[in-house]
Amino acid sequence: MTTTDALSSLSTPSLILDEGRMLRNVDRLRQHLDPLGVTIRPHLKTVKSVEAAKRVLTGGNGPATVSTLKEAEVFAAEGVKDILYAVGIAPQKLPRVLALRAMGCDLTVVLDSPEQATAVANASREAGDAIPVLIEIDSDGHRSGLRPDDPAVVSIGRILADGGAALRGVVTHAGESYGAVGAEALADFAERERLAAVTAAGALRAAGLPCPVVSVGSTPTAHFARDLSGVTEVRAGVYAFFDLVMAGIGVCTPDDIALSVLTTVIGHQKERGWIMVDAGWMALSRDRGTANQAVDQGYGLVCDIEGRVLDGLVVASANQEHGVIALRPGSSASLPDLAVGTELRILPNHACATAAQFDGYEVIPADPAQPMAYWPRFRGW
Repeated sequence: MTTTDALSSLSTPSLILDEGRMLRNVDRLRQHLDPLGVTIRPHLKTVKSVEAAKRVLTGGNGPATVSTLKEAEVFAAEGVKDILYAVGIAPQKLPRVLALRAMGCDLTVVLDSPEQATAVANASREAGDAIPVLIEIDSDGHRSGLRPDDPAVVSIGRILADGGAALRGVVTHAGESYGAVGAEALADFAERERLAAVTAAGALRAAGLPCPVVSVGSTPTAHFARDLSGVTEVRAGVYAFFDLVMAGIGVCTPDDIALSVLTTVIGHQKERGWIMVDAGWMALSRDRGTANQAVDQGYGLVCDIEGRVLDGLVVASANQEHGVIALRPGSSASLPDLAVGTELRILPNHACATAAQFDGYEVIPADPAQPMAYWPRFRGW
């Protein structure tokens, strides 16, 4: 059975993963980072799949980043033993952290306040297990974290080191890089990210505190960093799949996007120039991450069943289970005659959000001699 035949046999909407593209994306980042002398710590919040993670992690079980303790629990049970939980720790979650550590997982937490530091230090002493901690640094005003020159960086470090926890270092994420466009702007963001983390690390060391780990990363900055002096590891997540937001800022092209949603034409509104499909926002997600970019991709870019982009077509609007395909405003293309029953594939704005709508991936194998596979995903926190 050909891949096209196999896709045609699937119920729609379905989540399609092109393993060959995914593997090329993973290899591309490794080739870029290896000469810069850093470890890559992939963020598994995008894949949320054991089978996919095996192909993303170094050696299949190398260091990982997660955004939920559910992810940490699933991947630790599969042999991933070096995990960074990269969301500020809530004190109520510390029993789960300690349980994971008791199972042999070297789980590190992140924080940016004295209150969190005190809670972690207290829990460490009570359990007799020094929980490793990275202090979060704000490198761009995007979200949480301390400015690198904030005296609180050192005072929090002392709470941890003196209180029974294990101060392991600093962590930052240049989330604002998603709004930068082009190689030079992204390289500038990568340097800004690096400098913030290295500056904070220097402050800790100058105060006589340990800082073995200096962790930076986002998919855009990871790909365009030119100098990572002083950095020990880089984190990135969506790079394994890519999406239209990443294409819109020049990190990839649509041909690199490994994820798509298979959908079927279910009707037409010819006088309006609409083609109706059975993938609405429940399948594609409500993410409109390209709306403020130079090219607005609507709710997704339309391809034929083999993954070839159809000129000028986007999912212009979406209801819960209906997608409306139309020509992009200003397009000179002609609306194609797509009969009811025609199957199409939609490239997503945000791979993480789209993947989260499904229970698993229908996988086009990298080896064309192999049949399609199914890789389950998981959800929850």
